[in-house]
Amino acid sequence: MKNSQHLKAYVQMHPDNKMAWYLLGKEYYKNGQHGKANYCFNQAGEVYEAFEHSKVPAEMLREYEEGLIRENRQRHESRLRLRRGLLVLLLLLLMLIPSAVAPGVNLDEAGVSVPEAAAGDPEEPVAAKPAEEEASPVPAVLAFTAAGEDAASAGQALAATLKNREAPSKTAVLAMKKSGRWLIWKKNLPLAAVIEKSANGKVVYQSYDPAACACEPPEAGGLKKQAQIWQGKQEELAALWSAIRSYNSSKGKPPESLKELTRPFPGNVMGETTPLMKQEFAALRAASALQPLQASPQPSPAASTEGTASVGGSGNGEDTANRSKGQPPFFSSPLAIIVDKQNHRLAVTSGNIILRNYAVGLGGEKTPEGEFVISDKVVNPNGHDNGEFGSRGMQLSDTNYAIHGTNEPDSIGKDESLGCIRMKREDVEELFAMVPMGTKVQISKGVLPDELLLPEERYPSGTPLDQTNPHKVYHWLN
Repeated sequence: MKNSQHLKAYVQMHPDNKMAWYLLGKEYYKNGQHGKANYCFNQAGEVYEAFEHSKVPAEMLREYEEGLIRENRQRHESRLRLRRGLLVLLLLLLMLIPSAVAPGVNLDEAGVSVPEAAAGDPEEPVAAKPAEEEASPVPAVLAFTAAGEDAASAGQALAATLKNREAPSKTAVLAMKKSGRWLIWKKNLPLAAVIEKSANGKVVYQSYDPAACACEPPEAGGLKKQAQIWQGKQEELAALWSAIRSYNSSKGKPPESLKELTRPFPGNVMGETTPLMKQEFAALRAASALQPLQASPQPSPAASTEGTASVGGSGNGEDTANRSKGQPPFFSSPLAIIVDKQNHRLAVTSGNIILRNYAVGLGGEKTPEGEFVISDKVVNPNGHDNGEFGSRGMQLSDTNYAIHGTNEPDSIGKDESLGCIRMKREDVEELFAMVPMGTKVQISKGVLPDELLLPEERYPSGTPLDQTNPHKVYHWLN
């Protein structure tokens, strides 16, 4: 399996190397993953045909494969050394920032760093400071954010936290893996680091990556549970934020209430709402009113603030209070859809982050390329949830093309439609619930990773009311 991982990493860096695709396919086939093997053999093209029908010595193939694996392993080790070096540099910068010190280091009254053991030396008693001079404790306010797993992204998150005077006293940074130009938003992202600020200005940076810090990180069970809850909330807030922005763009003003986003068809901008959306609507509406419609910012490395109680689910208003000042949620770029005709994938994205990556059925050259928007969202097209269009349909820019379900699930991953984009039932229902009317859709080739991104616990996608359209017969190019 390690060979497969190294070869997969190699073809991601060199997608035009057909021999690498062929060797990766051989590895998948050997491991019993015949579907992935066939995909790789298709990418290998004439190389597959040539080598499968000729008697090439096995030693020659093995030598070439070992060379590719060795090259990728050396690149991986080089990146690991770079990560460690950047982490050391970050810690040095922490030591140089005024009133900020690294973990395990204290400052004496002259401003000179003193080891903790020396600071508490019993042979040199330190006079107790008067009560009025003691620093008042800082409330335990916790925030979460996410960044790329590379040291540069972690450094950006650290710098943003240090510069933000309104940032909470404790910020946990979650790590997203990188795939090409994309960052991957998976459920249960690993904890990368925690940045903590005390009342006297001291900053402590604790890495939770044993390979990067060459240390044994502290137990993080409680933080991980809170991080999982935070992640779920961010997806719901991303859907609401995108719906508000889409409404603002089409109407020229933000919606006055949540009901304006959930009117009966054809005013169903959103699929459905959640209790969190009702709680956060006013704050996100206020933030949207301060954001230029033309802007499409990348997700900020700065943390979206959540009080400890809010993370636990009871809510203390910290997050709402900060967004009412004009701060968008973590996914500050509206959700968008990207379809990759080469890999038969459909992704939900925000900026350079992928939240979902589904397998889809297409129509080959019959599926058009270009930019579209979702102009119509309908439940049970033509009155059926098991017809040719499945239980959900999303029309593209008033054309005869749509993203919809199918009663032919075996066609997923193939080019059997007349141009529409087919999805499995649970996938299209989740997509319908996540993305609002007006969502941008880009169809092209070779832009998405092959790896599927489908969480076990799906986004809330119950049966929405009043979103059917019995007065129209859809003639999409299924």
